[in-house]
Amino acid sequence: MLRRARPTMPPPAKGLAFPIRAWYLVLRRPGLGRPSCSFVPSCRIVAMSYRRTLIGLVLSCGLLTLAAQAQTPPRHEFRGAWIATVLNLDWPTSRTASPAVQREELVAMLDELKALGINAVFFQVRAESDALYASSIEPWSYWLTGTQGQAPDPFYDPLQVAVEEAHRRGMELHAWFNPFRAVRGSGYPNADTHVSVTHPEWMLRFGSLQILDPGQPAVRDYVTSVIMDVVRRYDIDGVHFDDYFYPYPPNQITDEDDDTFEAYHRGFTDRGDWRRDNINRFIEQVHDSINAVRPEVVFGISPFGIWRNGVPAGIVGMDAYDVIYADATAWLDDGTIDYLVPQLYWPFGGGQDYAKLSSWWSFTAFGRHLYIGHGLYRADRNTFSGTLFAADEVPRQVRYNREDIGIQGSVFFRAKNLTHYASRGFADSLRTDLYRYPALTPPMDWKDQTAPEAPVGLEYTWTGEDAVTLSWSPPAATAGGASARRYAVYRIRSAGVPDFEEVLAEATNLLAVTGETSYTDRPGEADVPYYYVVTSVSANSIESAPSNSVSLEGRAVAVEAEQPVAFRLRQNYPNPFNPSTEIAYELDRAGAVTLAVFDVLGRRVATLVDGVPQARGRYTVRWNGTDDAGQPVASGTYLYMLRVGDRLQTRAMVLVK
Repeated sequence: MLRRARPTMPPPAKGLAFPIRAWYLVLRRPGLGRPSCSFVPSCRIVAMSYRRTLIGLVLSCGLLTLAAQAQTPPRHEFRGAWIATVLNLDWPTSRTASPAVQREELVAMLDELKALGINAVFFQVRAESDALYASSIEPWSYWLTGTQGQAPDPFYDPLQVAVEEAHRRGMELHAWFNPFRAVRGSGYPNADTHVSVTHPEWMLRFGSLQILDPGQPAVRDYVTSVIMDVVRRYDIDGVHFDDYFYPYPPNQITDEDDDTFEAYHRGFTDRGDWRRDNINRFIEQVHDSINAVRPEVVFGISPFGIWRNGVPAGIVGMDAYDVIYADATAWLDDGTIDYLVPQLYWPFGGGQDYAKLSSWWSFTAFGRHLYIGHGLYRADRNTFSGTLFAADEVPRQVRYNREDIGIQGSVFFRAKNLTHYASRGFADSLRTDLYRYPALTPPMDWKDQTAPEAPVGLEYTWTGEDAVTLSWSPPAATAGGASARRYAVYRIRSAGVPDFEEVLAEATNLLAVTGETSYTDRPGEADVPYYYVVTSVSANSIESAPSNSVSLEGRAVAVEAEQPVAFRLRQNYPNPFNPSTEIAYELDRAGAVTLAVFDVLGRRVATLVDGVPQARGRYTVRWNGTDDAGQPVASGTYLYMLRVGDRLQTRAMVLVK
């Protein structure tokens, strides 16, 4: 296999005083590959073996300690979420629900994810050699209709809906495949067309679990054909694999593939090396097939977070290399994937230290994109029975990622921990802080760099008391075929015509990313005009030049329009908080208001508003984290309840000290 070139740099002059992070930023520039140990001062270098005699160097050094402080928001950042369909974990809520209800749930979930700043979703379309899309190769999924092989009635295609709705919102849609699992032992009958029935000779059996045998060339060809059927027929942005290759304990493989090894050993004598090579060959086959047909489609994998036990130093635990025979460093080295999402589902510190693992993966990425998989499910009792993450754990991880130029984003497992479960208030952290500003997905420098043409004819129309709708026309494709995949809308207040190159460079000016050719904004009243421009964005997130600009005077919201039309208790901000937070609420009619804070045992901690008559309107109350006696309360989750007459609403908030 041809290897990608590894450009090198001369080492710095001796004695040059330069911060380690600054060296790191220089060394990790796109195309420079992995840094040499001679480049990095004041660090302990740990050598480790890589496949095919390649020696990698991992930095085990004290990188910057990150406080929960404000960071410059990135204009390009991958912000993903897994939508798991197996076991109906995220969607559909019920396999017996009507297609109309299922569709409404999916659209609502995408709406909620979009509102949180998510710009890409991994939608599980193949959980057990089945299909959540119309396939002529594999049967409809049991997790969709309750009967494997039974189509939705009335008919609809979930993948087609997911693609269209994600794109309408300016989000990427990656089709998530489990490549080898065939029967997970869920106790339902398999359809006559299921591969375990039509090709029993392809199965490796471990009790009730059956997987397709990766060592058989016919199996690799079959799975590749399933994936390519989707690539050809659906307008997906990416193909995504999870971490299931050879089975995990307690079903770890021993001699179940003896016959396959004897028939297809290819000269290997070590069974582990042969199994890893089976996976590597399959990954290469899928990669090459995608690039031959639709090179704009990206291919990525989310492996178990520990490559090998003891790597880097201090890391202990089960690993992917020796247990499930998945060697992610080989895929990165060979350039057969576009991105990696290691599942780092652990906190900072301990034997699976997040900081050590994320930094190691960053230095091992060979210039490919690295997005970290976060175990958000460990932040909520509904999805995890062990010790829960602290409220600031995942926010700290996201901030830590942003300090590492080798990490281009985050993916959260799983969607319902963003849209449904409290998860220690993490969704509010995204909405009000971490993902307050939208972001484009990061471009890949080995993909097409052609910029599309700019949008045509940007104009605006006032469509309400305070709402302005921008509209434009899509540009024609370039001579090379580059076209607009989505659009980026920018807004800035300026007394004069601004420099739009500077406008586009500032992330806080990015107002929205959309797949449609219109966008409605409520700019509000300002002392200087608002200017808007729109850019076209390619499939690889390459932006066009800006469109023509439009400017307008903002409008104050009319008094009547400001009046609430519903009784509503808002989520506090910030959340989590320390030392104080604001609680907002809306009254659609006058009444005596009580607003109180309770601990999780239901004991009243503080009374913020005590039976005070209030008129219709919007109100904000600040709580400084003290009880009614003025004493500071402990860190933890608290409930706050708004009562007006017989109407009440309750929300949760998290105090972190």
